[in-house]
Amino acid sequence: MRALTAAGLVLFALVAAACGGAEVTPVAFDAAREACRFCRMTGSDGRAAGQLVSPGDEPLFFDDVGCLRDHLARTPAPAGAVAFVTSYATGQWVRADAAVFVEQPSVATPMGSHLIAFRSTAERDADPMGRTGQLRTFDAVFASPR
Repeated sequence: MRALTAAGLVLFALVAAACGGAEVTPVAFDAAREACRFCRMTGSDGRAAGQLVSPGDEPLFFDDVGCLRDHLARTPAPAGAVAFVTSYATGQWVRADAAVFVEQPSVATPMGSHLIAFRSTAERDADPMGRTGQLRTFDAVFASPR
């Protein structure tokens, strides 16, 4: 039940940000040196990373989509916050609510969620790891902390 509440809060924050004033954008970070806000690990390659950006706050970085998911399950997103994930194929940031998620056991993510994201279905289909993994919806990813 708590996970569904967290997912609802994430969706509310994303919708509120889309409808509200200033645009919230992702910022660059060095995944090899920046500690994950959830697990505190450093040294990842950033291909499965996430961040939570809130107006007026420092962005929160996560080395694994699973860490972002688990953080949001435990800590409500601030008003106007937007979650971003990196595209596994390009390393570019994409809004989490617009990403195409794949659970791919063959991909070793920093904390073992095996969750990777893509900017689009076409980008996912062009990537061998993307097209052979299990497609996951935004709601399924963010409503199921492990």
